[in-house]
Amino acid sequence: MSRFDLIKVLLQLDPFLNELTSMFERSTEKGSVWVTLKRSSLKSKVQRNKMTTAGQPIEYRCLIRATDGKKTISTSVGAKDHLRFQASYSTILKAHMTALKKRERKDKKKAPEAEKGLKKKPRKV
Repeated sequence: MSRFDLIKVLLQLDPFLNELTSMFERSTEKGSVWVTLKRSSLKSKVQRNKMTTAGQPIEYRCLIRATDGKKTISTSVGAKDHLRFQASYSTILKAHMTALKKRERKDKKKAPEAEKGLKKKPRKV
């Protein structure tokens, strides 16, 4: 494996969102899409330490990765673009989470009654 295989290309925000939409559409019938978010400065530890000792502020960004098991895409969102990205991202998630099943909830009246039966009475000695 060469050095160039390890380098990941970061997409711009709009191409990332378009590709994420197509990932969700491909996995509608079968499959999953995993999205991870991580705080990152996109600098090595050595560079961050040099900036800290020099008194320079470190700008942290949000590194976002998405994969469907076959293809992996990633992007980096700065503080200036996070509101626009968050709005677009939430719209995509709401549109493509239609296959989720509703969770069966217990009746609220039955739950406290069940808890009453579980409480132990103090024993007399």
